[in-house]
Parts: sequence; C-alpha cells; structure tokens
Amino acid sequence: MDHKPNIILLAGPTASGKSKIAIQLAKSLNGEIINADSMQVYKELKILTSRPSLSDEKKVKHHLYGFISVKKDFSTGNWIKLVKKKINEIILKKKVPILVGGTGLYFNALTKGFVEIPKIPKKFRKKVRFLHQKEGQNKFFKRLLKIDPKALNYINKSDTQRTIRAYEVKKYTKKSLYEWIRETKLIYNANIFSKFFINPPRELLLKKINLRVEKMFKNGVKKEVEKFIKLKVPKEHSANKSIGLREIKKYLDKEESLNHVKEVIKIRTRQYAKRQFTWARGKMTSWKMIYPKNYKEILNKIHN
Repeated sequence: MDHKPNIILLAGPTASGKSKIAIQLAKSLNGEIINADSMQVYKELKILTSRPSLSDEKKVKHHLYGFISVKKDFSTGNWIKLVKKKINEIILKKKVPILVGGTGLYFNALTKGFVEIPKIPKKFRKKVRFLHQKEGQNKFFKRLLKIDPKALNYINKSDTQRTIRAYEVKKYTKKSLYEWIRETKLIYNANIFSKFFINPPRELLLKKINLRVEKMFKNGVKKEVEKFIKLKVPKEHSANKSIGLREIKKYLDKEESLNHVKEVIKIRTRQYAKRQFTWARGKMTSWKMIYPKNYKEILNKIHN
C-alpha cells in the first residue's frame, strides 16, 4: 500500500456487513471511509438507510454521509464531483481511501467513467415522462427508435427508465445516449483500484436483513418517517425511493398493521439485495468476490 496510491472499493448487498468491515480495514490500513450509497447521503434518513452510528464515525473518519437535505435531488454526477475531491484529499494525507456502499451506478461511474451529459431542464423531463405515461412502454420505445435507431442495440425494450433517459437525451441534445457513453473518459487509471464484493451465504444475509428491519423500528424509524412526510419532498426526488418509506407511511395512515409493514420491508430489502447480486454478476466481473462467513477471514483476504 505504501509504494503507490491505492483506492479500496468495498461493495456488496444491503446488510452484508460492509460498514463494519470498512472500519476494521481503515484502522489496519490507516484509511478513511467514503460513502458510496445513494441513500446514505441524506441527513434526515439516518435510521431508515442504516447509516453508520456516531460511535462508528468516531472510530474512523467518514465522508459524504448524511450531508445533504432530502429536499435536494442528488445524482451520480453530483456524487462523482464530490468523491474525486475526497479521494484526492485522503491520498494527499498519505492515507487509503476506502469507498463503501451498495450503489452499483456509483462504482461503475468511478471505475468506468461518468457520462457527462448536459443538464436537461426539469420541465422538459416532466413532459417526456408524461408522454411515456400516456403512451405506455411499447409505443414509447417505438417512438425512441424513430429518433435513435441505435437504441435497439443498447437498451432492453422493457427497460422503462433507460428508454425515457435515452429519449430525453436524444431529443434535447440531438445526440444519442450511446454516443455520449462511447465518448466517456476514465477518471482514474484502472490499476489504482482494489475491488471487493462481499458475498455472504444467502441464509446469513436473510437473517441479517430481518434483524436490521427489527432494529430500525426499535431505533425510532417511525418518528423519522413522520418528520420526512412533513418536509413534503417532491415525488421525483431520489430520497423517496428509500426502501420502507412507502410502507411506513401506510402504517402511519392506519392502512396496514405494523407486522405486515415489517414483513413487506423485509421482502423489498431481500428483492433489492437480489438486484445488487444481479448487477454484480453483470457489471462487476473484474471484482474479487469474497464469500467467507466471518470478518477476520474477509479482512485477511483483502489484506492478501
């Protein structure tokens, strides 16, 4: 680690114990931790997003956790700008940056480059979304192919989010999303990264997910969601995607029982973990998969 700058990337499914491993790594490698989770950036959603505790943050320096209001939308582009600055600051201090999180898009942008598309006005984006809602995915996808035939080669026709994005990009910039992606430049040399994906046994992960949900309610997640509701965050803002928000709102409105809400949150969290595994299999093929059951074994593998 001493002979050259090295950036450690620690990814994995939700509740896999990444934060705990990162703290122990940072202690042993003279490192500092940087958040790579899109929901843990919001200061008002500490319990719901299972952010590191104050005692954890005292053990090791943490960056980009709970620093922005849910009232502000936050994108991968925003994160990249901030994370580059933090990485450089840590390296200048001759410490090791350790990026921890489960947001695949963040890691992808960092290791493979971020597509710098000009900002598209909100009014324009709303019009595109309204058109998609009106026409439906099949008809809208055909509309996209008329203005961007190349989309057939790089977008699945059932992928609504990417279809909408490709349409608005082509319509607004007059340039295909594919061309923007092709022109993307790397931010860092690939050799600077040590990339690890924590892949715990399924039974262990399910147990941890269940425990995490129960712990959230013991720690006062209901009050946190009540405060969030009062803020009247715009629906399109990414903070609204946080798992558990919708379910707890239903409980607060007396539409669902507490036990039912807990169960639904556990199911949704398991589904999210599955999507994270799917992403890793498709987009993280160069990452070192780590399967052991205990932290010491994981730490030893990363050190080696």
